[in-house]
Amino acid sequence: MRRVLFTFLASLSFASGENGLNGWLRYAPLPDASQHAGSIPATIVALNSSTISPVYTAGLELQAGLKGILGKTVSLSHQSSTEASSIIVGTVDAYTKAYGRPRGVPKLDEEGFWLNTKGNTIQILGQNERAALYGAFEYLSSIAQGSFKPTAYATNPNAPIRWVNQWDNLDDSGTHGSVERGYGGPSIFFDKGHVVQNMTRASQYARLLASIRVNAVVVNNVNANATLLSAENIEGIGRIADAFRPYGVQLGISLNFASPETFGGLPTADPLETSVISFWTNVTTQIYRRIPDMAGYLVKANSEGQPGPLQYNRTLADGANLFARAVKPHGGILMFRAFVYDQLNYTDWKADRANAAVDFFKDLDGKFDDNVVVQIKYGPIDFQVREPVSPLFSHMKKTSTAVELQVAQEYLGQQNHLVYLPPLWKTILDFDLRVDGKKSLVRDIISSERFNRPLGGSAAVVNVGTNNTWLGSHLAMSNLYAYGRLAWDPTEDSQDILQDWIRLTFGFDKRVLNVITKMSMESWQAYENYSGNLGIQTLTDILYTHFGPNPASQDNNGWGQWTRADRNTIGMDRTVSNGTGFSGQYPAEVAARYENLETTPDELLLWFHHVKYDYRLQSGKTVIQHFYDAHYEGAATAQTFVPLWESLKGKIDSERYEAVLFRLKYQSGHSIVWRDAINNFYANLSGIPDEAKRVGNYPWRIEAENMTLSGYQVVPVTPFETASKYNAVITTSNTTAGTASSTIKFPSGIYNVAVNYFDLNGGRAQYELHIGDKLIGKWFGNNEDNLGHEPFAYLDGHSATRITFPGIKIQKGETVKIVGVPNGAELAPLDYVSILPHGIVD
Repeated sequence: MRRVLFTFLASLSFASGENGLNGWLRYAPLPDASQHAGSIPATIVALNSSTISPVYTAGLELQAGLKGILGKTVSLSHQSSTEASSIIVGTVDAYTKAYGRPRGVPKLDEEGFWLNTKGNTIQILGQNERAALYGAFEYLSSIAQGSFKPTAYATNPNAPIRWVNQWDNLDDSGTHGSVERGYGGPSIFFDKGHVVQNMTRASQYARLLASIRVNAVVVNNVNANATLLSAENIEGIGRIADAFRPYGVQLGISLNFASPETFGGLPTADPLETSVISFWTNVTTQIYRRIPDMAGYLVKANSEGQPGPLQYNRTLADGANLFARAVKPHGGILMFRAFVYDQLNYTDWKADRANAAVDFFKDLDGKFDDNVVVQIKYGPIDFQVREPVSPLFSHMKKTSTAVELQVAQEYLGQQNHLVYLPPLWKTILDFDLRVDGKKSLVRDIISSERFNRPLGGSAAVVNVGTNNTWLGSHLAMSNLYAYGRLAWDPTEDSQDILQDWIRLTFGFDKRVLNVITKMSMESWQAYENYSGNLGIQTLTDILYTHFGPNPASQDNNGWGQWTRADRNTIGMDRTVSNGTGFSGQYPAEVAARYENLETTPDELLLWFHHVKYDYRLQSGKTVIQHFYDAHYEGAATAQTFVPLWESLKGKIDSERYEAVLFRLKYQSGHSIVWRDAINNFYANLSGIPDEAKRVGNYPWRIEAENMTLSGYQVVPVTPFETASKYNAVITTSNTTAGTASSTIKFPSGIYNVAVNYFDLNGGRAQYELHIGDKLIGKWFGNNEDNLGHEPFAYLDGHSATRITFPGIKIQKGETVKIVGVPNGAELAPLDYVSILPHGIVD
């Protein structure tokens, strides 16, 4: 382990390319390194010589970091030193034993640390070993950002649980380990039905997580495969735990509730049956024998088809306590997801999936064992672009809780759209639920502060994969970084966190800092505007990939993510007086605010109230006009991201610059797909026109179905609103090219030419754009090679894609021609061509 760890730390980014693998731990050289190197002690003393100790790791990390950032070679020792100048890292107890009680160190929580850079000796002292490593990363983060001001302070975590949940699948033999909502490639843990042999990426991941003070990883999907419990796989996850241990990151696993039947051969999985209790006790003992420091279990039960205690007429608490008691002797924790709901009858206007968590759990408060933590999604539905806080936090006064967030952008662009998530998370963490009329911020509920419970904290669904960028997108890594920072201290400012990440990831250039800050801080509002606003949820296809627009899919099904939109009205009535009663699940002050149409904030209006399209918001706009305007505003903001990023050319290495530019260009086009689809759907449904006469009116477009076609045929697109004027063209066979041409009737000039087409995963069609006798551009329909989204099989809002060629000289009367060469099932589908004057976005 020592040799592997040292080799890894010695090969950090100062010796490798800027491919994103090191994330924010690049340790890039400071531009003025020589001015500061002399002020850094020449010796590191790491007060533990065990190679699996986080303190030992801290010493190596400090050594590598100082070499990378300052070019300074620093010696490393594991024995106490009498030298007047050194960096000492270790636990408070180890320091006290070696040097005597450190002066000025306040009382620290179990994972708190003290950092003192005043004087000749730098003290990095943790209450435990992982805390000392946290302090080492804190120190390196400061100097990597050019901060050398002497300081002395202690910091403690807001809550003890700061976990991430991987949705990695132990797939059947013969397939690579997939990741549910995995937009960054296959699993780093599983491959072909087994745990991977090479633990390099597991170690690298643990290093990233330790640097943001995440202390545990549940490595497999909550939709768990029971074969994880085999002897071979227990040994495999043991190797993952071994890779995590030097970084102080503990391993946890998800369990399948039915494992006693499907894996153990028992006739039941009833949590009160003696044989079932014995099964879990024995399995747990075997796991802890291999992984004595395992963090615990995560269980999803009675949700989305997963088995659970309810099918045996037992309570959810009975089910949770079964696992809690199995891990209790070993010091383990049981995380039990509150994501429990049944399919509903759409015709029942009192039915409401949002009610489910409170309905299932409120009467169980106090019946869970003390090592159970109920893990509650931040909102009552499912990681939407905006939801009110889950009222369940206010009901679990005697039960430890954790908030479940999602770094994986499942409903939020799947890491192909820039969406910086902390401003969304802060609306939840900072919300005051006013339990019993007292200040009750969610961040204080999930810690021990409000209800004085033994445990609590945060869990985030994270979808890292084998891609060098980890998440598929360089900019998406800001969300992982920020999650760790907010889990430790939820009072931190979203922009301050972001700017630390920018400096660590991209350097010190002020233009870079300002541009990425501007784009990121505008991104959530922009996405909300063009995907679904006023609390209507993300208007994506909930029956398919959760990516592109399909508002009709929300309704007329049993899943409960309903909008209740009809020709005259829209929104869920969740009032007590006339609706589903959801508003009454909140404490009295909050309930009264949401019950009243006039006091409900506009951004959540349609979550709580069913209104006419011409209802006037507090802004003075009607609901429908707000929809039209917001979708145009959101897409317009997304258009600004491309030129902003292009202004950074030469300031960022070419590999990361081009990768980010590709995604931002994709987002700029897809935001227009979203804008048009949602606006056209509701204009068609309501019959109310856009006051600005934009919706359905695209004067600069040439529709493919209106062009002269050869080898192409017109087909309708479903859903209709996801194609301009509802139709597209495809080649008449999968072997013969098609052409679509038209005479340009616009005045001569310089234009941007945009082509909207559909990029399916069943092939890689080739396209050419000609104007007059000039070939303007060639491209392939190969998003499946460049984007990490779910595969798309149909002509719809998921596959709709737009490519733009800027600054094209055009003469009136010239011919614009698209040549499409089909490939496989992708029949070179086209939607339209736009000939756009400068500054115009159709």
